[in-house]
Amino acid sequence: MILVRAELADVPRLLKFRTDSAVWLSSLGTDQWAKPFPADHIMASIRAGEVYLLKEHQAADAAATITLDRDADERLWTAEDRAESALYVHKLTVDRKYAGAGLGPRLLDWAGDQAARQGVTWLRLDAWTTNTQLQTYYLGQGFRHVRTSTQPTVVSGWAAQRRAHRAEHGFDEGALTAVVPRDGT
Repeated sequence: MILVRAELADVPRLLKFRTDSAVWLSSLGTDQWAKPFPADHIMASIRAGEVYLLKEHQAADAAATITLDRDADERLWTAEDRAESALYVHKLTVDRKYAGAGLGPRLLDWAGDQAARQGVTWLRLDAWTTNTQLQTYYLGQGFRHVRTSTQPTVVSGWAAQRRAHRAEHGFDEGALTAVVPRDGT
């Protein structure tokens, strides 16, 4: 499998990941991702070089996607947290055709490897506050729960982190270069 940076032409596929996942999550009894996600937010992340697609080969449809950036939500991460170096996982999604193939853990290992290569201390993420199955999954991947936001406007308020470390993920990164942070550093 190869990892490639998403391009603007991939926005429809990225939106489809969200809608397909919302349908599946609804069948599990959660409203996670039930509201459509703004395409302009995805496009900004693509332009910043933060969105990746996992494919069997270059011409194949995407099997999974992950966004890796330095975007710390101030509603979840305190000023003290934000003072520590971290990369943040967002929108990790695996196509249901690939469910059970171990792509999610490998993508998390890739993200942690990227963080370690950049000298970053933490790999962080947030999960839907009411999706306890997802939270349990992340705990099983070595993340430690930091806090859960009680702000009524925060639906993805379960915050967790694990130390960044080099890891063998097995993906061909091809022409990928280091993650391009939003702030240009």
